[in-house]
Formats: sequence, C-alpha cells, structure tokens
Amino acid sequence: MKREIKYNDSFEVNADEPVYTSGVVCRLLGIPVWVLKQLDREEIVSPRRKKGRSRLYSKEELNKLNHVWYIMREKKVKVAGLRYVLEMESRVYRRL
Repeated sequence: MKREIKYNDSFEVNADEPVYTSGVVCRLLGIPVWVLKQLDREEIVSPRRKKGRSRLYSKEELNKLNHVWYIMREKKVKVAGLRYVLEMESRVYRRL
C-alpha cells in the first residue's frame, strides 16, 4: 500500500538563510567551485559553515555571486580587482 505524502508548499525561506551548498550554487550560476573557494578566501562572499561541513550560501549571497560572476566573465575582472570594483559600485549607489 502506497502512502500519499502531503506537504505544505507555502513555506518561505528568508533571503539571508544559508541553505544552498556550493554544488548547488555552481550548478545554478555556472560558477566553477575553485572560483567560489577563491572568493571565500578573499572574503568577497563569505558563506557560512555548519560545524566544519560544506559552505552554505543564502539567496542574498547567490545574488551577489551572480553579480560578481558577471563582472568576472563579461568585464574580465580578476578576483584581485573585484574588491575595488565592488567598492566603487558601493560609493556610486550611496550617492543615489
């Protein structure tokens, strides 16, 4: 006898809740895992870790990663230059 599993699909996850693993982030955004690790080392995007396990990213971090990956891919900016570009963007948006 097969039981039907009922679930509530109306739950929401906060944008700052870390739920995406690095594998999922790589698949969703098309970012190589080495880039994620390098961005973490440079503290450009800092995922949270659960007791030494894998990195977990929030929706907000995914949005930032998507923007950073665009800058790297389309504008040919290296990881070392990202901090400068992001700081300049931040200054421009603060003035608006």
